[in-house]
Amino acid sequence: MRRLPLRLLRSAAAGSLRSRPAPSRGGCPATRPPHLPAEAAAAPAELARWLPRRGYSRFASGFTPLEPKKLGSILDVERAKGLSPEHLVAAWDDYHLGRGHIGVSMKAKLYRLLEQRSATCPYFVIPLWRGSGYTTMFMQVQLPHMIFTGLEDYKARGTQASPYYTVTHFTEFAETKDTVLVRGDVVFTSKLTDAEAKCLLETAHSFYLNDVRYKLVERFNKETHDFEFKDVLQALEMPSM
Repeated sequence: MRRLPLRLLRSAAAGSLRSRPAPSRGGCPATRPPHLPAEAAAAPAELARWLPRRGYSRFASGFTPLEPKKLGSILDVERAKGLSPEHLVAAWDDYHLGRGHIGVSMKAKLYRLLEQRSATCPYFVIPLWRGSGYTTMFMQVQLPHMIFTGLEDYKARGTQASPYYTVTHFTEFAETKDTVLVRGDVVFTSKLTDAEAKCLLETAHSFYLNDVRYKLVERFNKETHDFEFKDVLQALEMPSM
């Protein structure tokens, strides 16, 4: 792997400050954090150099260790065991409706694919559409968690940057019901709305689970010299610079 050009950083971050015509399709319509494990794979040296700020590599090796949320703190696991997969998903969706959290689900096969792909490609950048322009989010996947923060905060604050949004995948029913429950918690509501958070999660999953889009994730992590942020914009049918 080779060093990711600094020009990529500029192209990815520029959308936070510039206005663009509204896209015809694609993109996201503008409409104390949970604790995470201490272990995290260290960022490749190429990615650490991508944002040449003091402390970046230490930050990229993992967010501040915190205690993970347990599924039992959200729902009655014993009662849920008696539900069909369809009723479990419906109950999960209903529980999160209007509560200020994101609740979705996925098939176990897709989770295993996400697990396999994120093991070697844990980092990516996603543009989030906001009216007349986009802001760029940096994500780290360390399953069962996903962590999102603003790229500009990531650049400016290094190890002091905080997650805007954390996602936990619960695998307790993966074997018995072929279902993985997914919970998203917005840490800073001033940075991210619930609608944006849901769209961000769907977009993140799509880049890891769609074969065509995943090639961009691979390129970002393994062939950084070939990565072009405009390809991400094109995949999401957003206007490029």
